[in-house]
Amino acid sequence: MSIDLHSDWGTGGFDRAPVATAVGPFAGRAMLKTWWDVRGDGDILLLEGPDALLPMVQSRNTISLLGEADLFDYHSPLGEGVGKLVATWAAALPAGINLDFDSLPAEAADVLMAGLTEAGLAPVAAVHQSAAVLDLPGDFEIYLASLDKKQRHETRRKGRRFSEMLGAPRLVREHGPAAVSRFAAMHRLATGDKGTFMDPTMEALFGGLHAEAGAVIDFLYGDGDESVAAAFGFEDASAYYLYNSAYAPAASAASPGIVLVSELIRQTAEAARDRFDFLKGDEVYKYRLGAVARPLWRITAGPGADSQ
Repeated sequence: MSIDLHSDWGTGGFDRAPVATAVGPFAGRAMLKTWWDVRGDGDILLLEGPDALLPMVQSRNTISLLGEADLFDYHSPLGEGVGKLVATWAAALPAGINLDFDSLPAEAADVLMAGLTEAGLAPVAAVHQSAAVLDLPGDFEIYLASLDKKQRHETRRKGRRFSEMLGAPRLVREHGPAAVSRFAAMHRLATGDKGTFMDPTMEALFGGLHAEAGAVIDFLYGDGDESVAAAFGFEDASAYYLYNSAYAPAASAASPGIVLVSELIRQTAEAARDRFDFLKGDEVYKYRLGAVARPLWRITAGPGADSQ
């Protein structure tokens, strides 16, 4: 089998469909390259065959999938021939190389496991995180009716309280560097790790994702001119992906965070998208709002596999 290991971002391999379905922008060239330009470190390894592509990066003796796990909720190879491509490549790996492939939906994990096993590497697979995914019925009121009585009451109660305190909630989609700066500034108002997350490098990454990878920014308003919460996400034909969010602490009594999510779900349903993806994280509120866990697999192989 003919394979090529290169670093050409212009390759047509990125035009192939991801092996795993419903992974949003995370396996695409635009998001991967934006991340690499801002935060990339190591050597790019784009493993390509006639009908498949596996984007990777090598740092010292470890090869991982391109895109750090804390920022890429999904990883997936692309194309139909991934198993054979990986088997051919992995069989010729030099001794002492560790493979560490994270954030894999089951479809992607199965194909990679098969290829690595065929190469004789004895890979180890384990669930290491989950995404939280909400299937939508196409109508927001039908969605609300599907929640258990307590959660439905709580969601409506917080919506009413928001309206009483700040006015009827409304989402406004805003664009450009000013929108990114406003989102980042609101994010930095949070306490603890969340507040320190949005450093200048991270703000640059979010700006790149907005400008180059299609990220959208929705601000939540009441009747006033000042936004009280904001969401940074992605959309495709069938889903909205909630990548990050923030709210103004001064408005916390009005529950702007949960109202923001509720309005985003409403907006997604009204746009006839059938899925709201909360992405990684085990926060309880996601499951109270009807999401179910989508397990994500980590595959390790090589000398350090058993200890990882």
